[in-house]
Amino acid sequence: MSTQTLIYLFVGLSFSLYIGIAIWTRAGSTKEFYIAGGGVHPIFNGMATAADWMSAASFISMAGIIAFAGYDGSVYLMGWTGGYVVLALLLAPYLRKFGQFTVPDFIGTRYYSKTARVVAVICLIFISFTYIAGQMRGVGIVFSRFLDVPITLGVIIGMAIVFFYAVLGGMKGVTYTQVAQYCVLIFAYMVPAFFISFLITGNPIPQLGLGSTVNDGSGLYVLQKLDLVLQDMGFGAYTDGSKSMIDVFCITAALMVGTAGLPHVIVRFFTVPKASDARKSAGWALIFIALLYTTAPAIGAFARINFVETVDQTAYAEAPEWFKNWETNDLIAWVDKNDDGKMEYRSGDAFAGSPDFTGETGKSGERLIANEINTASENEVYVDKDIMVLANPEIANLPGWVIALVAAGGLAAALSTAAGLLLVISSSISHDLLKQTFRPKITEKGELMAARIAATAAIVVAGYLGIYPPGWVAQVVAFAFGLAAASLFPAIFMGIFWKSMNKEGAIAGMISGLVFTFSYIAYFKLISPETNIAANWLFGISPEGVGVIGMIINFAVAIGVSKMTASPPLEVLKMIDSIRVPRGAGDASVH
Repeated sequence: MSTQTLIYLFVGLSFSLYIGIAIWTRAGSTKEFYIAGGGVHPIFNGMATAADWMSAASFISMAGIIAFAGYDGSVYLMGWTGGYVVLALLLAPYLRKFGQFTVPDFIGTRYYSKTARVVAVICLIFISFTYIAGQMRGVGIVFSRFLDVPITLGVIIGMAIVFFYAVLGGMKGVTYTQVAQYCVLIFAYMVPAFFISFLITGNPIPQLGLGSTVNDGSGLYVLQKLDLVLQDMGFGAYTDGSKSMIDVFCITAALMVGTAGLPHVIVRFFTVPKASDARKSAGWALIFIALLYTTAPAIGAFARINFVETVDQTAYAEAPEWFKNWETNDLIAWVDKNDDGKMEYRSGDAFAGSPDFTGETGKSGERLIANEINTASENEVYVDKDIMVLANPEIANLPGWVIALVAAGGLAAALSTAAGLLLVISSSISHDLLKQTFRPKITEKGELMAARIAATAAIVVAGYLGIYPPGWVAQVVAFAFGLAAASLFPAIFMGIFWKSMNKEGAIAGMISGLVFTFSYIAYFKLISPETNIAANWLFGISPEGVGVIGMIINFAVAIGVSKMTASPPLEVLKMIDSIRVPRGAGDASVH
């Protein structure tokens, strides 16, 4: 059976499974649509949380960033895993004890204000749409390569699949679909890692393989070989970092705190029966997530070794099949600067921007580009960093069924997170804006319909952002974490642990943190990207890490304003005490 046939088979079977689960678990009430009825077992919820969490950024892009950034890529590993510890200890059990449906629900009730609820919804929508752009981009990349369709059409197909099981099944359908998606994505991530680790080091366990010697008789360890090879080609050592210490700290902290403020992750802890189960869910989720995250550094290192060995100094006419496959999808390009017909991979950009192919071919058969050539660098190869995990099995000449498995896993990772985000957006609009703010007398049936309409609209916007994304998948996602760290996290944290925080302080803090962080990111990434260098950053902190500054501004403004305004009412203070009392929680309910 051909590899392409296997890909269609694996992807088709996995999609059939997801849609079947969505039909089987279709939501029949708002409680099932928003929080899956509040009765999900902690282990299943941990798997669903892990799938919700391990998005296209984790599955597709993170190892790619580590492959090319080396030591600097470790900020994603530290931030995204450490955030779960913060979430499990400081937020999850208290929010479950509170017994509400959404994050704006908590903020609106805790801060006794419809305005606070609306501000929380605005923050949530900014965060979720920024995050979802990365997911739909990941879907488009997988579809474009493995199903031979343009990225735009791939995004549209992904939109249709998510529409079916998110809009029909709600949180109930998405939860059990995500359990299946976790199984698919972790199997798809680990199997090639076992193969490639064994081929390169003789040790099939990738976490151990990363610290082993290479199977080439040199006696060098994997990271030693990478350092030597890359330095010979003009790159910095793989194990050296180029980021400043303050930027590493801020990016890690922003990702960590942003994790604890992400609405689609927090809402998962509303789906378990009681508060103690919320903490267990977080523990199980961390175990399930660690399987992938401890493997990513090894995959990144092995991918870089394989990429260098199969591309550099290879005649284009003899280029491996995988190179031509990805070139067809506009995600790899080669420009013959010295007319020798050989591909040279060196430090620096081969040309300006992403490849703009002219439709013509050169004398070696390569696709010609219209981009301005970078004559300052000897590098002739352009590679989109997001393809490394997906291309890894092809580069290593693994069997067709492994390549098909990776395709199914990449789609599972992107679609699971996209569905969770769409539900958060739809519930914030139907529940928080309509039911709790503007139309309190709406019927349950009307609210459920509004949630489905909102999810449909959100899918359309998400698709547009996926077709025209503002950066690499993992970078786009990192911005969402910065926005979450600067806006929602301080309001939730102070809502639980700072009894004197009032509505005026929380609202002022959320707005100031969101506006500062969004403006900073928009300036350097959208308005003036040519100025996005360390010399121009505030305190040397990059847009990926500026969420920490936004968070500090949020805390400072909130505390300052609260000191100058009235204290919270007595009933709110009693409610905070009840949240913090370590007793079991009842069913989630609407107040």
